[in-house]
Amino acid sequence: MSSTEIPSGPQPFSLDERGMRPVEVHCHGFGDVDFSDFTRVDLDRLDMWCAGEGVLALPTMYLHRDRLTEFEAFMRRYAAKRADGLLPHIPGVALEGPLLSHRGGTPQSTVWAPSRAEWERLAALGDHGLVYTVVSPDAFSPESVLQDEPHLKDSGFDWIVPTLLAHGVRPALGHFTRDDPARSAATVDAIVETAYASEWKGNGVRVTTDHLFNDMPLNIRHAFRTERARAQRDEVIASYDVPNWTLDNISEVAGPVPGAIIKQAVNGRIAACINFDGEHVDLALATRAVQLMGPRNAMIMTDRCDSARLGGRALHHTGDNRLWYEENGVVAAGSHPLVAHIENAKANGLSDDDISFLVARTAHRTFGIPAVEHAVAAV
Repeated sequence: MSSTEIPSGPQPFSLDERGMRPVEVHCHGFGDVDFSDFTRVDLDRLDMWCAGEGVLALPTMYLHRDRLTEFEAFMRRYAAKRADGLLPHIPGVALEGPLLSHRGGTPQSTVWAPSRAEWERLAALGDHGLVYTVVSPDAFSPESVLQDEPHLKDSGFDWIVPTLLAHGVRPALGHFTRDDPARSAATVDAIVETAYASEWKGNGVRVTTDHLFNDMPLNIRHAFRTERARAQRDEVIASYDVPNWTLDNISEVAGPVPGAIIKQAVNGRIAACINFDGEHVDLALATRAVQLMGPRNAMIMTDRCDSARLGGRALHHTGDNRLWYEENGVVAAGSHPLVAHIENAKANGLSDDDISFLVARTAHRTFGIPAVEHAVAAV
């Protein structure tokens, strides 16, 4: 792809009457660009790509401990361009990890426990445009893969969360263990309480999430990714009586962790991300979760990677779906563009106004992204 090439395909999104564009909240790579290879990311080219699709993007990256200095340099370069009025389609940068209780689809070497000094360096990047970092509420649990990390016990969430928030960096909750769902849910609530008792430098919502229903303990089957599983899908979903899920029974039916996240979202204290590609999460479950939270408290995330490479790893598709898999069969990312998620949301009964929140309005509010002035004239 040349430096001036823009994507072909679906009609690019336009500004709405509020001056807002759809936001790719959690995405890993556009075109042939792997965001996690941040030393090689051409920010001007990426901004042009986003302009061609008519979206704003929060590129989400993995971070190796030995590349923290390089990441700091990247963020300073990003901030300098923003200060010069450049990169209007990239309002922030995000990290997935490093404080994860299990790696899921992330590279093993990008899962680590920062020391206090490293946390302070990461938090300081909020001053340069880092908007969130995914952390696992179970990072300090006995089941966490971080138990042997030398710096794990240097700090806890009662120190990490205020340190991040003091620079405008949000904790994004995800990558749970499955050993003690009640404990995990209680930690979600505790982190939220800490966040709202802390000094907050940023704008918008103080806590967000990785994708709801993925990488967390559940009482339900949340996805049907193979032909064999899809043959059982209708019967299984019918047994869940999804239309009768309520805030009163969600923790019992779906599990304490999704229940805690959904209830905190209803209270406006979490902005929750959820996939609508139909492969990460069954669409009936995703739709009902949005209805319970309220679309103004939820954001569609694509987890998108366009190429067969992410975080330095080769990925592949199977014949069953369009997810990206690692060599060991673990799901690493999605591949559907935002327009496909929107079509699925519409097909499952969400209104245009609902979708306006899911793809634009909630993200603008959550991350303090300003609308474009004189939007109607600009469309």
